Amino acid sequence: MSSHHLFRSREAAVPLVLAVCAGVGLLALGTRAHAAEPGGIQLSGSAALASDYVWRGSSQTQGDPAVQAGFKAAAANGLYGSVWGSNVEFAPQTHASSEFDFTLGWAGQVAEHWAVDVNVLHYRYPSTTTDLDWTEFNGSVTYRGNYWLSLGYSNEALGSKQRGLYSQVGARFPVNDALRFEAAAGHYFLDDVYDRSYSHGQLSAIWAVKASASKANVELRLTAHATDRNAERIFGDSLAGSRIEAAVQASF
Repeated sequence: MSSHHLFRSREAAVPLVLAVCAGVGLLALGTRAHAAEPGGIQLSGSAALASDYVWRGSSQTQGDPAVQAGFKAAAANGLYGSVWGSNVEFAPQTHASSEFDFTLGWAGQVAEHWAVDVNVLHYRYPSTTTDLDWTEFNGSVTYRGNYWLSLGYSNEALGSKQRGLYSQVGARFPVNDALRFEAAAGHYFLDDVYDRSYSHGQLSAIWAVKASASKANVELRLTAHATDRNAERIFGDSLAGSRIEAAVQASF
């Protein structure tokens, strides 16, 4: 999500504890994750600890660490549902301290080298003094698993009552089985919300570690983020601009 505007800014405490508990639970499920359940449903999950929660170029935690966890259930026909959560810190008056993202979608191969993912994503912020919740329609096309184009549209962008369109292009560059680099550039069309739009870019180095004992995959990630001046005008210098994010994530 995003702490970009005055009607979305945040704070953290109890949800952070809940997220930690969820992460511990995910780690405990390591040996059962990705197993095919009765009815052809595959379950997977992830837990992460990050030095910052950066979303579309800007910090969602005022530069503070974030604990995150998620679950996904996918059917053999490509339909899936997922829930993901993180602590956040927006403007103090909103009293927002947690974010939960609920997704329903379909993903699958449409040609030999092409894959598509279309979904509806709902951002929810419990226990806030104002209505920050909003919904976005997303679609992405991936080529050979390493190059992608994504679009996200909402008529209530960032919790407003206005339209917003987000676009991103990205590429993945594997060095070997353990190391890869990823680069992405995005542009968020927010003229209806802020009378301006902004661009951002990011570059990541990701090291994958096989944790055979727990059958969980662990990734260490270091990402450099940068935004243009419009993002700083919208969200402030402390949330946008340049920043480095480090994270460790376990998936199973």
